[in-house]
Amino acid sequence: MHSRETVGVVGAGSWGTTLAKIVAENGHEVVLWARRPELAAQLNAQRHNPQYLPQIALPAGVHATAEVQRVCETCRLLLVAVPSHGFRAVAREMAPFLDGEHVIVHTTKGLEEQTHKRMSEVLREETPVRKIGVLAGPNLAPELARGQPAGTLIASRFGDVFRRAQAALSTSYFRVFSGQDVIGAEIGGMFKNIVAVAAGIVDGLGLGDNTKAFLMTRGLNEMARLGVSMGANVLTFGGMAGIGDLVATCASPHSRNHQVGVRLGRGESLAEILGQTRMVAEGIRATRAVRAFAAQQRLQLPIVHALHRVLYEQTPLDEAMRELVAAQSGDEFMGLML
Repeated sequence: MHSRETVGVVGAGSWGTTLAKIVAENGHEVVLWARRPELAAQLNAQRHNPQYLPQIALPAGVHATAEVQRVCETCRLLLVAVPSHGFRAVAREMAPFLDGEHVIVHTTKGLEEQTHKRMSEVLREETPVRKIGVLAGPNLAPELARGQPAGTLIASRFGDVFRRAQAALSTSYFRVFSGQDVIGAEIGGMFKNIVAVAAGIVDGLGLGDNTKAFLMTRGLNEMARLGVSMGANVLTFGGMAGIGDLVATCASPHSRNHQVGVRLGRGESLAEILGQTRMVAEGIRATRAVRAFAAQQRLQLPIVHALHRVLYEQTPLDEAMRELVAAQSGDEFMGLML
């Protein structure tokens, strides 16, 4: 048994709720922050999350609150699981109650759309915390909440971040690996959502396994190309945060991004889909952010370009697919060989 620590989980969506369950089952007390007081009250009274994973019981060690000050002042280790579009606002809300003794591991798989910044960069800008890490890997919340075996990566420049997060999260069914490539972990976790939307479109169109394998393989290439341009280690994309997360997200019915793509492929409009979806599909926003960044940096990312045309330029799916296939030629590894 690891030494016990009261751990804060910021965000009570499906992933935050799952993290709180894992940590509490591991023998630690958990303070779980929900933005809405009524949700915090429901979590405490009903011992499950009525909006996300309603069939999953919360351990007695999970204590929900809507007071971010309580989370930050009670807990020195914080797991932040909020969507990218609200991440900076939450960091600012936390900042007055944080100091250099806090450790933050974020799990957000997106880029800030306006600035193209990664979440670790946002944390450094908005808070005094310097011991920052990122959790990334094939971690579909419904499966982990049921205790199905999985692995993940925690990347940080600080060994203490990994050790404390591992002590909180490592269980008989959840294997936690360490790494130092924060950039690679963040880019892998973000970019796989883009590829998952595209893979879902392939499934929705009824195309075959060859097409999907082609798309996923080229998607991994584009992920690495983007990451290396930002300073990542190309090897990271062959691990949990790269191909591991990519395979799970492109194949699973639990993947929000994949399911959005499936519905697009079957003819539904993006506005219609998003209007009916409570949970966030990060790949939609990420496509726009990465498309803008790639244009600034003159990076060739054909899948991103094609998906952007479908999502934001009303390009017909068959036309975008033809353009995508036509764009994929030349050296397979595009300068990524070691």
